[in-house]
Amino acid sequence: MRCPYCDVQDSRVIDSRPTEEGHAIRRRRECDNCGKRFTTYEKLEEIPLMVIKKDGSRQTFDRNKVLAGIIKACEKRPVPLADIEEAANQIERQLSGSAEKEVSSQAIGELIMEMLKDLDEVAYVRFASVYRQFKDVNTFVAEIEKLLDDGKGKRT
Repeated sequence: MRCPYCDVQDSRVIDSRPTEEGHAIRRRRECDNCGKRFTTYEKLEEIPLMVIKKDGSRQTFDRNKVLAGIIKACEKRPVPLADIEEAANQIERQLSGSAEKEVSSQAIGELIMEMLKDLDEVAYVRFASVYRQFKDVNTFVAEIEKLLDDGKGKRT
């Protein structure tokens, strides 16, 4: 690391500590030439995940949008907020853990639907009706039948 005082390339680390909840490392250094000390920060450079919208435009992934969609679908349903938060976290982890740095909004919608299917069947159907833009009652009924055939739904 180059010394900011004498511009010599050689310095040594005398102390390292994690900062920012473990997402960065603070290093105290001492220049071998002039003896002055200085601090550097080492941080992982993250490439943001890009979402490709239906119209072809791109925007950075926003976990809050996923969370808002799940909350809206679960509105007035007995789904704990902790479960909703965990679903959003799982989706974010799954997307950021993949090698792809671009993902379609359709793929995100499908992930949300999979999470909702396990969380609450009514919330799943609500989200599906908006996401898949049901045109008529027959499309709506077909989605419910598909849910029942998957064994997730309960017939009474």
